[in-house]
Amino acid sequence: MIESLHSPHIVRVKALINSRGNKERSEHGEFIAEGLQCATEALQTVGGPAIKHLYLTESGRSRLDERGVNISEVDVIEVSEPVMAAMTTTITPQGILAICSLPKTSFDGLKTNGKSRFIYLHEIQDPGNAGTILRTADAMGIDAVIASSGSVDMYSPKVVRATAGSLWHVPLFTGVTFEQILKAFPNATKIALSAGGNTSLPDLKVSGDCIAIFGNEARGIGAVLSDDVIQVSIPMKGSAESLNLSAAASIVMYTLSNT
Repeated sequence: MIESLHSPHIVRVKALINSRGNKERSEHGEFIAEGLQCATEALQTVGGPAIKHLYLTESGRSRLDERGVNISEVDVIEVSEPVMAAMTTTITPQGILAICSLPKTSFDGLKTNGKSRFIYLHEIQDPGNAGTILRTADAMGIDAVIASSGSVDMYSPKVVRATAGSLWHVPLFTGVTFEQILKAFPNATKIALSAGGNTSLPDLKVSGDCIAIFGNEARGIGAVLSDDVIQVSIPMKGSAESLNLSAAASIVMYTLSNT
C-alpha cells in the first residue's frame, strides 16, 4: 500500500488534473476518472476508454465489491486515505480514482445511418454544462457528441465527473470544426438552439439525419450560422428569462429522440 505523500503516483495524478492538465492529458493520452460510478462504467463497458491504473483505498475496494465489479484484469494500486485525498479533486473522495487511456477515435470514421442524431458543441466553456449534455445525450440515445476546438476539455476531471459514467457510452469526437461538419454531413438537417430562433421547437419537423448545435454560453451560435442551419427556440410559458444551456439542450435532445 502507498502511504507516502511524496509518492510519484501523486505527482503523476496531479499533473493530469491541475490547471495545465489539458496539455498533459493530450501529450500522454491519459485522463483521470474519479468515483464509483465512473470506475464502474469503465470496468464494465466494452469499447469505452480503458483503465490503465486503478487507485483504491480499502473503502473504495469495498464499494466496488458491493457492486460486484470485477477488478482482476486491471492494475490495482492500493493507497491510504491521506494519499487518495492528496490525489483527488473532490471534497469527499470515494476512495476510487483511475488513470484511463484517451480513446483513439477518428471523426472521419463517423457515419450517418439515415436517422442519426448528433450533438455539436461549439466553444462550450462550462465543464458542468458539457458533462451534463453528454450524460443527457446518453439517456436520450444520441448517436455521437462532437465538440469544436476552443471548447472545454471534454476529458477534464470536472467534465468527466459531470457525465456520471456516460462518457463510456456515447462516442465522443473533439477538435472538430463546423466546416468539417458541413463537409462530412451535407445532407443532414442542422438545427441551432437560439433565443431568437424563428422556428419553435414543438413545430420542428425532422426527417433523416439531424445535427443539433449548441453554442457558447455567452456568445451563442453566431459563428456557425449559415443558410442551411435552422434556428430553433424553446417556447416558455413561465417567467424565467432564459434556461441554463444544459437544461435547454436536454429539452432539444428529448424532442429529437422522439422524432
